[in-house]
Formats: sequence, structure tokens, C-alpha cells
Amino acid sequence: MARNRNRRPTHPGALLREDILPAARVTQSELARRMGVSRLTVSEIVLEKRAVSADLAHRLGRVFGSGPELWLNMQKAVDLWNALDANREEYDKIEPVRAA
Repeated sequence: MARNRNRRPTHPGALLREDILPAARVTQSELARRMGVSRLTVSEIVLEKRAVSADLAHRLGRVFGSGPELWLNMQKAVDLWNALDANREEYDKIEPVRAA
């Protein structure tokens, strides 16, 4: 499947908010308890105000049985897109090294 490079990738918090938590009938408070983190941490992820770290990816992977890679890969895609969106003009000025 081709990825639309003009659209920001889905943040892991959006997946939690829109699909996973409703389907699992789990509240943010319950998820926080199961993950061993604060309710604020979960809320900030769900509101896309906090990135999913390696630690949080392990916790989410354990709770949902998905492993940490899903969560980290989603976050990586968002981070790369955000960096390119914010710095495209600077990146375009970078001169690549040419092999001899």
C-alpha cells in the first residue's frame, strides 16, 4: 500500500483513542493502571501531546499483546514526518557527499 506523503502519519495516540480503547472497552484510567503510569501520561498520548517512548512502547505492547515495535514504528513515522515538515527548506540546502 502506498503511503500518502502529504498527510501526517497516524499518531499512536490516535490509534488508541479512536480504535483500540473503544474496541477493548478500556478507559484511559484503566489503561494507565495496567501500564503502571499516570493517567496524565495516557491522556497526553491519546491527545497526541506526548510521544511514545521505548518504555511506553513496551508497556503498550504488553497490555495489548502487540509488542513494542508497532508503537515505536508508528511514533517514528510521525517524528520523521514532523521533522521533514518543520525543516524541509534546511534539509534541501544540505549538500550530499559524492562517492569518488
